[in-house]
Amino acid sequence: MKGMLRITWLLLLCFSQVHAATTQEDDATAAKALLEKALAYYQSNGDKAFAAFSRQGEFVDHDRYVFVVDTHGVLLASGGPSSALIGRDVSEVLGPDLRTSFQNALKVPEGQGIQQADYRWQNWNDGKVERKHVFYQRVGERILAVGYYLPRATPEQARALRNKAADALLKDEAGTLKAINSLQGGFLQDDLYVFVVDLGTQRYVAHGTNLRLINTDFGKIKDPDGKPVGEPILKLMADQDQGEYTYRWKNPVTDKVENKHAYLRKVGHFMVAVGYYSP
Repeated sequence: MKGMLRITWLLLLCFSQVHAATTQEDDATAAKALLEKALAYYQSNGDKAFAAFSRQGEFVDHDRYVFVVDTHGVLLASGGPSSALIGRDVSEVLGPDLRTSFQNALKVPEGQGIQQADYRWQNWNDGKVERKHVFYQRVGERILAVGYYLPRATPEQARALRNKAADALLKDEAGTLKAINSLQGGFLQDDLYVFVVDLGTQRYVAHGTNLRLINTDFGKIKDPDGKPVGEPILKLMADQDQGEYTYRWKNPVTDKVENKHAYLRKVGHFMVAVGYYSP
């Protein structure tokens, strides 16, 4: 019976991973296709196309829509919630990552084809700031773009990153800690990151997003509401090699305090942890 349950769980896990990958691939294909359609329409109609891009119709596909900015940063068209900003210089109201992407777009000479970038933007379906991937192309003084929202990290991805960090620590302790603290080696993946605590000293020795925590007492760590986090985790790991713990913590992607479910694992005298967020 246990064997059948394990097989069933593995099949469900594989299905969820394949489904997530397929969904993201489908979103990318649909976004790129919508941009190509918009580019062809713009080539035939010029700036008259902005009216079609800015209304609900053939250039809006669920939460994917066409938007256009000029090389000065003025929004010229949008089929999404940013339509309220049409005619305004939006370059200064963009977040730092989107502003950087916009500046990079201006550096790409015309004729280089479709480019890609990642940024964070509010999803008009749920009102949450989420990761977004955008395809864009410069045509003269216009930049046409279509983006799609990326899925949040999954529990499976969190466990996989924890295991990757644990295995790396076993092979190269110093190099792995250095890589985590320098945000290299693939130990920071959007809202997933690794942190490591020395169970002997009970202090952080590595953290994937907040280097100010290094050498601080993990046992004294509390959530934004003052509820202990470090102490219960240390108690949990005192007599077991792996564990899980849920608490409240700021998501580095959304910059909001959210529920975080952490997967914990002992590696020698270290505790390695990675958690995923849920709103």
